[in-house]
Amino acid sequence: MTFKFVTREGHQLIKEEFTEIWEKIRPEVVEKLAWAASLGDRSENADYQYNKQLLRQIDRRVKYLTDTLNNTEILDRSSDGIRDQKVYFGAYVEIENDDGEILHVHIVNTAEVYGRKGFISYESPIARGILNKTIDDDAEVITPKGKVTWYINRISYEPEEWFGPIEKPKFNFGKNAEYEPVKILSEEELKKIKQDYLKTLVK
Repeated sequence: MTFKFVTREGHQLIKEEFTEIWEKIRPEVVEKLAWAASLGDRSENADYQYNKQLLRQIDRRVKYLTDTLNNTEILDRSSDGIRDQKVYFGAYVEIENDDGEILHVHIVNTAEVYGRKGFISYESPIARGILNKTIDDDAEVITPKGKVTWYINRISYEPEEWFGPIEKPKFNFGKNAEYEPVKILSEEELKKIKQDYLKTLVK
């Protein structure tokens, strides 16, 4: 089940990724697949097999993004009166351990991490450990090596200079794509996804 909330920035990024896939990437792959299929003997056709696999990966991502957009609400805490008080979803947090190691993390929906440094899922061990904590609180985080104690140094609900530069999101397709293949979407499924997506544009 998709997590209920997404940050405002994350919601926009997910829409941008969907648009890129829907309007550019998927049509290109469909065209290449049709061309490869026209060459005959699909079982021995590497281009056909590769693009069919890629289309499955893309369609899984399309469905995931659509489900996320349809089942999440934007949660913007930058002006709701809790600024810098406690660690909740959407917080930028500076934490430090007993070895003096400092980490800067931003707690977001899994769908909006995009491989960016410091962006962590609300489901991650660190996020689970520091949620609901306040400045100077200590938080025990369960790791494969055991418990690690982190201390809350700073909290913000807007990006601050101390957090550092924010990387651009990484949209990943092709041979290195991390999405598990599923069946290619039917015309009916594609029509529904398009209708659902259009509804998100008015949110």
